[in-house]
Amino acid sequence: MCPGSFDPVTNGHIDIVGRASRLFDEVVVGVLINQTKSGMFTVEERLEMLSEVTAPYGNVRVMSFHGLLVDFCRDQGAEVVVKGIRAVSDFDYELQMAQMNIGLSGVETLFMPTNPLYSFVSSSLIKDVVKWGGDASAYLPDPVLTRLVSRLKQN
Repeated sequence: MCPGSFDPVTNGHIDIVGRASRLFDEVVVGVLINQTKSGMFTVEERLEMLSEVTAPYGNVRVMSFHGLLVDFCRDQGAEVVVKGIRAVSDFDYELQMAQMNIGLSGVETLFMPTNPLYSFVSSSLIKDVVKWGGDASAYLPDPVLTRLVSRLKQN
């Protein structure tokens, strides 16, 4: 299980999903539906983009979920959550989540260090770069960049 909001999906996300797909027979990319947040892209748009950019991996499924991640893992038969770690601050937060998840349901967490090319990349940072006319092409899959530029022009 590779969970996240993916608003939008970045090359850093794809790197983690691709690496997980080589380790596991099947990988579920779970897009969290957070009704308290309004994202730039709808959940449906995020699912479409993720499906498009993960298509080369034959063992990846893209789905949305709400509620507890451990419940979604149980429903999908996933025993391991894969999380990319960019920095020590990521680890501090993710460790607490991992400990809670194993306590709630026995779901293990695998921490995967990000590729150094993407160690500073976040969806929020990329949205700001594109918003102000910067070149984010090295950090987003082409179809995602096209949609992001288009969306920001609309706003």
